[in-house]
Amino acid sequence: MYRRWFLSTLAIFLSIVLIACTTATTQYPQPKVGNTTESTNINSPQLPKESAKRVVALSSLSADIIAELDQTKIVGITGSKLFNNDPRFKNIPRVSEGQNYPNLEKIVALKPDLVIGAEGFSTIPIQKIKQLGIPTLLTQVNNWESLEELTKTLAKLINANPQPLLNRYKTFLIEQPNQSLTGLVLVSRQPILAPNKNSWAGDILTKFKVKNLAAELQGKSPVGGYVTLSAEKVLEANPEVIILVNPPQGNSEAGLLDYLKKEAFWKQLQATQNNRIYMFDYYGLVNPGSIDAIEKACGQLKQDLFASKRT
Repeated sequence: MYRRWFLSTLAIFLSIVLIACTTATTQYPQPKVGNTTESTNINSPQLPKESAKRVVALSSLSADIIAELDQTKIVGITGSKLFNNDPRFKNIPRVSEGQNYPNLEKIVALKPDLVIGAEGFSTIPIQKIKQLGIPTLLTQVNNWESLEELTKTLAKLINANPQPLLNRYKTFLIEQPNQSLTGLVLVSRQPILAPNKNSWAGDILTKFKVKNLAAELQGKSPVGGYVTLSAEKVLEANPEVIILVNPPQGNSEAGLLDYLKKEAFWKQLQATQNNRIYMFDYYGLVNPGSIDAIEKACGQLKQDLFASKRT
């Protein structure tokens, strides 16, 4: 049990790290631009001069948005379990699988006029692709507003109408609860890792009127937007609700909870005493992942945190 939990915890921790920052060792050499490494974001992209017609998406969220806007424009995607049973992507080539870096040869062979990546995990591949003269866009979605802006940007790049998709996003947030709660999201035990206000999860909590007790905390966590908490800090915060996150590729959802139950501080929390502990998927809450994953996470927040029936 411990080994299975440890591997699951390690998987989710590494997944967050890969999203938040570029690893120091990778199969791609750092490109040299003068004496610095060039970095691109949504505000300073190397964009195509005309409407893009052949798009390779190195993030599942960008691939999903492009497919919703105009499925004919997607010619390559990153491999993701989110799309395993999605008929829209059945015949679309995968240029990467899992946490592996994308295959540059496969990307070039697809003759894209735009390659979209996620800042951090895709930074180095995008830099290499830019050096080949292929238009690129490096994105970062860490709050609801950036999701909307990304959708508008992608729609403009492929000459599509973003409004239907923006309207759909709004439905995820309707019927906002009148009450408010204090809460914490915990994604691992060693260390205890929680999102602050600079993360997607932290922003989602705000949208649902959950006062994130780690929102204003800063620390030395290697993961941007996340802080490490001691058991004493969790006990001091004493949230009304606690959300635990399943690892992205694991099914041992009880592992983290079973481990925390053995900790002395756990039984003293009001969330534990009132049975207000909830399990959420990694995709949708920690990593936006896809539009459906976001919708599912929002629906679960409404149901679990504010419905009259407690689970």
